[in-house]
Amino acid sequence: MALGDSYSSGVGAGSYISSSGDCKRSTKAYPYLWAAANSPSSFAFTACSGAERVMFSPGSSARVSTATGLVSISVGGNDAGFADVMTTCVLQSDSSCISRINTAKAYVDSTLPGKLDSVYSAIRAKAPSAHVVVLGYPRFYKLGQSCLGLSETKRKAINDAADYLDAAVARRAAAVDHGQAHPRAGDRGPHRDLRGVVRAGDRHPQVAALLDFRDRADGRDYSGEHRMRS
Repeated sequence: MALGDSYSSGVGAGSYISSSGDCKRSTKAYPYLWAAANSPSSFAFTACSGAERVMFSPGSSARVSTATGLVSISVGGNDAGFADVMTTCVLQSDSSCISRINTAKAYVDSTLPGKLDSVYSAIRAKAPSAHVVVLGYPRFYKLGQSCLGLSETKRKAINDAADYLDAAVARRAAAVDHGQAHPRAGDRGPHRDLRGVVRAGDRHPQVAALLDFRDRADGRDYSGEHRMRS
């Protein structure tokens, strides 16, 4: 079962499944590629571009059940105002960009944790034996080089905001995991979960998550990963 926003649906990757409409589910998205490579007995690809936490309420995740063996989910960025942050930072001044990012961070601190808790708890309640992979968000920009339309100040602030959001997602995943935690896995991590928040670093999570799923299917494991007790 693949739940999530545009980072899970594959927006930008092309090759969209016609029946997915505005959700823009791509055959190049990591859940689809994983399913093609591993041939699970069943596969539900329900990620949707623009998805917010409300779309993962118990009533909207009816296909998750006690028979579900694997769930992936990316959620939180749209709730925190990702699209508006990017619009502000591209079109307005450095100070306006940073102000809008600070507003998003305040939301991440005050409101998002409760929303994430409700999502993760609902999934765990409906699929208590499932392997649940919670995906983080990448840094968008390389620093120390020119970028048309975006100053170094804006790019660093956006990257820092991605890290800030990822840290919040990791904390809530760990909280549902009864506080189990392991240290950062060097430069490759942290890879955490309800069985795994995958931190993609500077890479798009499509790539990092696909590699993570592949290695899990092969029976290997990343050191430093946060695991939920079965």
